[in-house]
Amino acid sequence: MPVLDLRFEGDPVLRQVAAPVAQHGLPLDTLVADLFETMYAAMGRGLAAPQVGISERVFVIDTTWKEGDKHPVAFVNPEIVDAAPFTHLGPEACLSIPDRTFSVARPVWVDLGWTSPAGIRQTARFHGISAVCVCHELDHLNGILITDNGTEV
Repeated sequence: MPVLDLRFEGDPVLRQVAAPVAQHGLPLDTLVADLFETMYAAMGRGLAAPQVGISERVFVIDTTWKEGDKHPVAFVNPEIVDAAPFTHLGPEACLSIPDRTFSVARPVWVDLGWTSPAGIRQTARFHGISAVCVCHELDHLNGILITDNGTEV
């Protein structure tokens, strides 16, 4: 799988609301594999399709691979179903905004619904860094960057 070129702040694709994925299958499987390959090569914990120039509602995360085993998860057409009523303010970086860190308030947990690349409906609750990561990547699918809702630190 190839490592794809990242898009950076100022690229119009990062400001678009991504289109829902209509079909599962080989093109989607290839995109997901390429997103993981690109994310790992860039030393990230998450990557959304718009960050590689593809305006579709797909993102991948792996919040544990830097400290131990890989636990990759791919999300197709994700949506927040519920969220904690309170937030945590913490630092975030973004592969599309290199060498800058922002302090962003995120819910301490979120319930997310999504479809797997195989077309299976999934739901799960994410806490801590995983909640931060899914919220961050979901923002990318909605054309939102950490420059919009964070303060540079």
